[in-house]
Amino acid sequence: MNSKALKIVSWNVNGLRAVAKKGLLEWCKKFSPDILCLQEIKAHPGQLTPELRVFPGYEAHFHPAQKKGYSGVATYTKLKPKNVQLGLGISQFDAEGRVLITEYKDFILMNAYFPNGQRDLGRVPYKLNFSDELLKLSQKLQKQKKKVIICGDYNVAHEPIDLKNPKSNENNSGFTEPERKWMTKFLKAGHIDTFRHFNKSPGHYTWWSYRPGVRENNIGWRIDYFCISPNLLPKVKKSEILPEVLGSDHCPIVLELQT
Repeated sequence: MNSKALKIVSWNVNGLRAVAKKGLLEWCKKFSPDILCLQEIKAHPGQLTPELRVFPGYEAHFHPAQKKGYSGVATYTKLKPKNVQLGLGISQFDAEGRVLITEYKDFILMNAYFPNGQRDLGRVPYKLNFSDELLKLSQKLQKQKKKVIICGDYNVAHEPIDLKNPKSNENNSGFTEPERKWMTKFLKAGHIDTFRHFNKSPGHYTWWSYRPGVRENNIGWRIDYFCISPNLLPKVKKSEILPEVLGSDHCPIVLELQT
């Protein structure tokens, strides 16, 4: 790596083919992230056009869900990974294409799409099981003194500051007590929420409902994160949200590392 900042972007695109029609490639060319982690790609590589299978200047890795048109993650990278791992090695989660791990010289990057608890909260137990397995893996890597980044759509707003209307959402998926408690446990177990490390103010969100006026009025939730192991913090230059970038119901988030 050279001495410039390394830019990593995470974005739940809510359909890779859909966001491509709304200018993804053009935005990527202009913003030029070194690594681009996408969640909810809703496509298998064979369903993608050649330019989406490999962006110019990047190598691409995909972990799609077995079910077509559902879930899935992809990592496009200018840096060649030392190692690539698809999934956690646990079939009930890997069938849904939720984790893609790329290992580099200076860090291990987990691109993760955490399950949605669903409106009836029926999938909250599945989500918490998935989250615990991811936590276990991160802790194992940290015991080996690895530098770890876990980015993606965590599908949880941790504190009241992380959503516009906390009171009316108290028992809704993404802001239930068990989900929020898990996030507290995750952070206490040795992870830093990089955005909150730099920015303690309200009004910063990464997801908005498609209902009319919601995004325009910034009635959102912050559910996408770059969380890191503490040993990587000295390298972090900035952690930002890009709400002006359209194309999905989520916006991209960025982590810049000093190399």
